[in-house]
Amino acid sequence: MQFGALSRKSCRTEEIMDNQEPNKQNNNNRNNKNGQMVMSFIMVSLFVLFIMSIVSNKVGQQFNQEISYTEFLEKVEAGEVESIKYTGTQINITQKPKEGSSYEQTYYTGMVNDEALIPLLKEKGVEIFGYIPDNTSTWIYNILSFVIPLALVWILLAFLMRRMGGGGGMMGVGKSTAKVYVEKSTGVTFKDVAGQDEAKESLQEVVDFLHNPRKYLDIGAKLPKGALLVGPPGTGKTLLAKAVAGEAKVPFFSLAGSDFVEMFVGVGASRVRDLFKEAQKQAPCIIFIDEIDAIGKSRDSRYGGGNDEREQTLNQLLAEMDGFDTSKGLLILAATNRPEVLDKALLRPGRFDRRIIVDRPDQKGRLETLKVHAKDVMMDESVDLDALALATAGLVGSDLANMINEAAIIAVKSGRKFVNQADLFEAFELVAVGGKEKKDRVMSDKEKRIVSYHEVGHAMVTALQKNTEPVQKITIVPRTMGALGYTLQTPEEEKFLDTKEELLAKITTFMAGRAAEEIVFQSVTSGAANDIEQATNIAKSMITRFGMSKKFGMMSLVTIESQYLDGRAAMNCAEKTAAQVDKEVLKIINSCYAKAVSLLNENREVLDKISDYLYQHETITGKEFMKIFRKLKGLPEPVEENTEKAVKGKQIDIAIGGGKDEEQ
Repeated sequence: MQFGALSRKSCRTEEIMDNQEPNKQNNNNRNNKNGQMVMSFIMVSLFVLFIMSIVSNKVGQQFNQEISYTEFLEKVEAGEVESIKYTGTQINITQKPKEGSSYEQTYYTGMVNDEALIPLLKEKGVEIFGYIPDNTSTWIYNILSFVIPLALVWILLAFLMRRMGGGGGMMGVGKSTAKVYVEKSTGVTFKDVAGQDEAKESLQEVVDFLHNPRKYLDIGAKLPKGALLVGPPGTGKTLLAKAVAGEAKVPFFSLAGSDFVEMFVGVGASRVRDLFKEAQKQAPCIIFIDEIDAIGKSRDSRYGGGNDEREQTLNQLLAEMDGFDTSKGLLILAATNRPEVLDKALLRPGRFDRRIIVDRPDQKGRLETLKVHAKDVMMDESVDLDALALATAGLVGSDLANMINEAAIIAVKSGRKFVNQADLFEAFELVAVGGKEKKDRVMSDKEKRIVSYHEVGHAMVTALQKNTEPVQKITIVPRTMGALGYTLQTPEEEKFLDTKEELLAKITTFMAGRAAEEIVFQSVTSGAANDIEQATNIAKSMITRFGMSKKFGMMSLVTIESQYLDGRAAMNCAEKTAAQVDKEVLKIINSCYAKAVSLLNENREVLDKISDYLYQHETITGKEFMKIFRKLKGLPEPVEENTEKAVKGKQIDIAIGGGKDEEQ
């Protein structure tokens, strides 16, 4: 999903911004200019004072020199002193000008308790000035010496705070940090959102209401106050919100839930008030709050309630949603991938009236998404996006966008100007399977042979069973995600249901890698860790969720938490029942492992020969594997029908290549 050009009808948005924004922008510009002028004046004044202090010191050092009291007496006795003045702390001395000069040199010396000084001065005719203290100037000097530095520091800090915080109190605390997108800067419409037709259909009604509110108001309908976009990360929830604003040609306030939360209690509530106040000035408009679970988390302690700041922010949000008038065209969109933790008061009708599911795209949706991201990429005639869409089951829009970009980078690295099908499938393996090939990792011959048998064991059991997906690639080239090799399977068509037989076949295939190691080397390695984990998860789901166990029947034993994140299953049964579940899981896994051992023992010769072939070539395609398998088993070659499915299968066989220590 990507940004695109927006179409017509920008007049209304421009009028809104022309009528309401310029005053605010002018005030901000005027304040910024005034602040800059004050700051410039302060800096120049400080610089001038600094220069003047340096100059005065230099001048003082040159024309008003300090002399010792002895030297002062010598000058008096020599008749060189014209006058003196007592200042309370020192004696200022004015020397008689020399012949032919009007310049009077001045000196000063410290006060000394000398009773013979006055008679000497009178004898030499020196004019004497006494000391008259000026309390007013002293007080003014003392006051200014404190006030001026404090005033300068206060002005400087106020200017810096305003520049850093943007207003709204100290350092901007309490001021909404919402980014305002209008039609020109959003640049997204529903054409740029692919693979989410149902979500777009639900939001299209909102767009139509913002465009033509009268036909809804005449019949008595009201604009929904809010719509909650729910789905896994990367499915395009934020993009959908921007597309709604782009289609409706209205201002778009966008911020994250975490923007409301600060270390100061009450700041979040203040920001909510500020946000709705600004939005109502620009209505009709859309407010989008991403990751709303940051502030909308349930106040129940089970979900982490008890945070005063978050609860105050949530309460203020609930109050604001009840308070605004939907007839003005103010709509709140929010996105989350954790709807189960949201407060029930937030989800009730009258606040978030609609829940729009933005789920992982199906094959058709993935194809549309790939076309959107591939439209600006140079591709040759070998590219078949249908085959790629079939192979990328479970991936979201951000994954597909990343794949297209990685394929373009791979093509550039290869010195080509066009992306081909092989580049796309290499990018698929890079993004979704095992990362980049680790060309610098050199395995020993023994480890390389173990990995060969392990991966061929997966592939052999897949070929020897029904209800399995065909093998597309086998490799023993290490990958950056820790894989020493992998066997890649891709479906012939997209499926949404799994039968019990298919799930048992998957577990048997997962167990086949460990079974091959034990049969050939009479030992086992750590390489089957991921296989065991996935097989255990499938077996546990069969018993606790799918009702495929004779012992427990159709009894639900788990609760799915974080459905749109990791989908973690939490047991909701007694400990004794959980222990019995573990026994049933072990029973299924052991049964499937025994079946894998049996299948490989019956075809040991085929296993050895294909493993040797993989050891020598490191990577083979599914087509190569099946050709060798049929030849060794004495099976006839299948007659390929000229169907769309066969063509897609050929495309995958030709293009795919890569490595992981697990079955995909």
